[in-house]
Amino acid sequence: MSSSTSPLAGSTLSGLATFNIAARYGSFTQAAEHLHITTGAISQQIRQLEQQLNLTLFERHSRGIRLTDKGQQLYQVVSQSLSDISDTLARLQQPDPEGEVRLKLTPSFAYKWLVPRLQDFYQQYPDINVQIFAEGALVDHQDTSVDLVIDYCRQPHTTGTLLMSEYLLPVMSPAYRDKFDWQSADCWRQVVLLHDAMPWRDARPDYEWHHWFQKMGLQANSQKGHYFNRTDMAMAAAEAGLGVAMARGALLREDLNNGKLVSPFEAIPAKAGYYLIQHRHGQAIGCFIDWLREAARNQANATESSAGS
Repeated sequence: MSSSTSPLAGSTLSGLATFNIAARYGSFTQAAEHLHITTGAISQQIRQLEQQLNLTLFERHSRGIRLTDKGQQLYQVVSQSLSDISDTLARLQQPDPEGEVRLKLTPSFAYKWLVPRLQDFYQQYPDINVQIFAEGALVDHQDTSVDLVIDYCRQPHTTGTLLMSEYLLPVMSPAYRDKFDWQSADCWRQVVLLHDAMPWRDARPDYEWHHWFQKMGLQANSQKGHYFNRTDMAMAAAEAGLGVAMARGALLREDLNNGKLVSPFEAIPAKAGYYLIQHRHGQAIGCFIDWLREAARNQANATESSAGS
């Protein structure tokens, strides 16, 4: 580009900014008041811009001005572009969030859902350190030694906000699936059930299988089978061919995608979910919460897409 074109480029950009204000107000007079210059200066800048672009941007008449069709098209692009620039500058001028987030949750949810997604969070917020405590199958959501708690329980949770509703799906190895006719109710007399015996505090050990049998209208013994204190252990037993685990949708995607686990059934609502309990506030904590909610929305959208396909 030659040096002779640089002043033209600069004046064109300046003219587009003035054009944006005039188009927004629909008045040269109001645009002049906004920019603290004369109406004549506004009119001159717009006329120069029209000459540079070889376009008529405004129709002038006795009652004022009105955008032409081409002027309207240009205004939509210029307005959005200037808004994007303003938003980007505001974001860039903010100090990078930094700090530490202390989070407590169950090992199953940490291992199967959170940890595989953390790389995305760290790419967005490299200066925030997330300390994860996944000590036991049950979570004490009243533990104020941490900033945040994710607790799986029945709805509603009185002290937290729902992060993500859950779904239940019986899963098994491909070889175990091929052993039975799953359309026959009689198969449940022989099938080995694998349980998460502690889905939440005070839950009956066979709650999830009992709930599923009721929803499916099946008369079957929900108490038989093998019990584990974590749902990912029950899923691992199912993958090994030990039986059928009642698994939760949020924890399943990778195992279903790679074919380690399969299911001849459709998922049903668990009438339970993951709740977020916040004990402290701060910029780093707020960034992590926003990211968590976005990840949960993506999970919900993926579940809906799978159900509709």
